[in-house]
Amino acid sequence: MTINCLICHEEILSAVSWSTLWSRPNENHLCESCTGKLPFIKGETCNKCCRPFSTLEPQFREGDTCTDCVRWNRDPEWSGILDKNHSIFTYDDFLKETLARYKFRGDYVLARAFSPFIKEKLKNLNFDCLVPIPLSPERLYERGFNQSAALILEAGIAPAEQLQRIHSEKQSKKSRLERIHHNQVFEPLNINIENKVILLFDDIYTTGSTLYHAAKVLKTGGASSVFSLTLARG
Repeated sequence: MTINCLICHEEILSAVSWSTLWSRPNENHLCESCTGKLPFIKGETCNKCCRPFSTLEPQFREGDTCTDCVRWNRDPEWSGILDKNHSIFTYDDFLKETLARYKFRGDYVLARAFSPFIKEKLKNLNFDCLVPIPLSPERLYERGFNQSAALILEAGIAPAEQLQRIHSEKQSKKSRLERIHHNQVFEPLNINIENKVILLFDDIYTTGSTLYHAAKVLKTGGASSVFSLTLARG
């Protein structure tokens, strides 16, 4: 059976052996070329948001933390709200185009391309509930699916729907300052999260505003700890 790369659609060539003739080969969703283009986060990163220090000028680093996270932590309203963010890739041009196809052009199958990497990352994280960042009903209707929930499902885990979102302007249309200071757009669902460790999941971490606002609702609702995992760090 021919297997094609989910990103470039080229045929994936795999070595044939007696073992592969008599057993089903492991799922392989990406060709060697596209796998090689994935911008895995490497080297030193901010210990709070996982931003690679290699992408930052020295003046935007304070010890092992980036200045963005320093600002979040110095604000009494947000200090201690989001414990830590983990990310798998940097948000470079290749990933930006791939995720645009996935999110905005409805290429749902691309969620499967990232599932092995998400599964591997989740093995090293301890949590009680994995909560995707929700879309508003209007945005969900527009896109046809929640991109964050789909990534979790394709990784073989049932997402815990513990938040709902009211409709708001697209985050991509807002400036950094507008994202940080916008009104709360999340509301809790009637689910007991008292003393639970919550792992939020989203596709991209940019300013951190979405995750901090979601974490605040969960912390207010009784969660003992809220941290996050994103596919990419912008």
